Amino acid sequence: MHSSSSKSKTISLKNYGIDHNNFHYQETPEELQKATLDLGMGVETNNGTLAVNTGEFTGRSPKDRFIVKDDITKDKIWWGAVNIPFEQDKFTALYDKVIAYLNTKELFVRDSYACADHEYKLNIRVINEYPWSNMFAYNMFLRPTEEELEIFLPEWTVVNAPGFMANPAEDGTRQHNFAILNFTEKIALIGGTGYTGEIKKGIFSALNFILPVFKETLPMHCSSNVGEKGDTAIFFGLSGTGKTTLSTDPNRKLIGDDEHGWTSRNTVFNFEGGCYAKVINLSEEQEPEIYGAIKPGAILENVVLDGTGNVDFTDTSITQNTRVSYPIYHIENIQEPSIGKNVKNIFFLTADAFGVLPPISKLTPSQAAYHFISGYTAKVAGTEAGVVEPMPSFSACFGAPFMPLHPTKYAEMLSKKMKEAGVDVWLVNTGWTGGPYGVGTRMKLKYTRAMISAALNGELGLYSYDTYHIHSVFGVAQPRECPGVPTKVLSPRATWNDDEKYYTTAFKLSNAFRENFKKFESYANEEIRRGGPQRYAF
Repeated sequence: MHSSSSKSKTISLKNYGIDHNNFHYQETPEELQKATLDLGMGVETNNGTLAVNTGEFTGRSPKDRFIVKDDITKDKIWWGAVNIPFEQDKFTALYDKVIAYLNTKELFVRDSYACADHEYKLNIRVINEYPWSNMFAYNMFLRPTEEELEIFLPEWTVVNAPGFMANPAEDGTRQHNFAILNFTEKIALIGGTGYTGEIKKGIFSALNFILPVFKETLPMHCSSNVGEKGDTAIFFGLSGTGKTTLSTDPNRKLIGDDEHGWTSRNTVFNFEGGCYAKVINLSEEQEPEIYGAIKPGAILENVVLDGTGNVDFTDTSITQNTRVSYPIYHIENIQEPSIGKNVKNIFFLTADAFGVLPPISKLTPSQAAYHFISGYTAKVAGTEAGVVEPMPSFSACFGAPFMPLHPTKYAEMLSKKMKEAGVDVWLVNTGWTGGPYGVGTRMKLKYTRAMISAALNGELGLYSYDTYHIHSVFGVAQPRECPGVPTKVLSPRATWNDDEKYYTTAFKLSNAFRENFKKFESYANEEIRRGGPQRYAF
């Protein structure tokens, strides 16, 4: 057993109910990788990167995510299918069972923090059953200095026991796996699943409550980067829409790839200390920065290796949701610290499975509010348990599974910030062109990159009839020309070569938008309602 101290500090876990000292504290990624290999829990690729299999769960399980209903949350949380209530006494009983289980295990403990802006810093202690889960926490949370560790006091704790299986009838869970947030105890309790994404999403969900309620700061499920002139761009989008890929730009410094706060000072800060990127069909040619970040210290999840240790990034036999986590310093071109000022452009990324939305379009303020509340994309197979083929999906604020408050709370905050900062807002379809999923093809990454660069550099022209065409169904302004992109690609109708099928499909999607928006109509003012697409009766 290694010592349970860092270079200069010893800790106790007795206040959590863990009464043994059989744990490793603040181990290096190299030590954790060796422990993973020694335990037979992973293998190394031919360049020395750790590859693990997360087991039964290769994605999040949204129906098994709960929030304890207590004095802090009962009147503020938007309870329902996303935020499922859990009883306090059930939590206490389940926590005690998990701790009893962990008392029989060798453990891995890490102190870290979230929020790069120290005004919002959240100290986190992570207690893991598996060494590679602890290595993931090293990669994904911010790493304290030795001096900071000396005076470190954890505020939130993640207790992570993948090998513990709940008894639903007794424990109040839906099945044997669970991820439960307790705001009174400040604990994220995770069991029965090895999927590491639950660890970071637990803290992200907590911050999505804490920041707007107590700090007047908007939490966002987005990536962001900053240009040479100090202009910050924000990329909203659900998993698989290109947040990580498009924000990792050799010409702009990366602030972060998934989770940020937008302060009242018009600054944007990263919650995390790393990136968690999808690697399905990854290639060095298409995504050189992410490809280059896969080296010792990174963790590949659920990928398939050949006999010589080469990764086959096209092999989805385990899952479509293959992933890599790496510390942000594996990317060369990063903003340090991870804070940006002067927000100029916001991109809403959507993987439109219908293939009818323009590849890029400019939104009015009312359209921006409407599309943010709607949060349209296609659910891509494997990102969530039970999804086996892409399907159109709406996720409010491009992050409903992690939003404890009513979506309109976040939309109001975003609307206010967009107006105050005078930003340009763009809808970008990284999905299908030339037909729906199964008929058309996925938008070429080089075209999407060219369109985003043109928007950032002001090359899409001032809005006028000569430079933009108003989409006849969605009402968005699509540019007629863009450097580096064939003109035909800019018009989704033109790529179909069948106007009747195109408009039938476009109106089908517009009706889905309108149907989804009904639950927000009592809140939305006339301006926001006008931002929606045209109605069409079949």
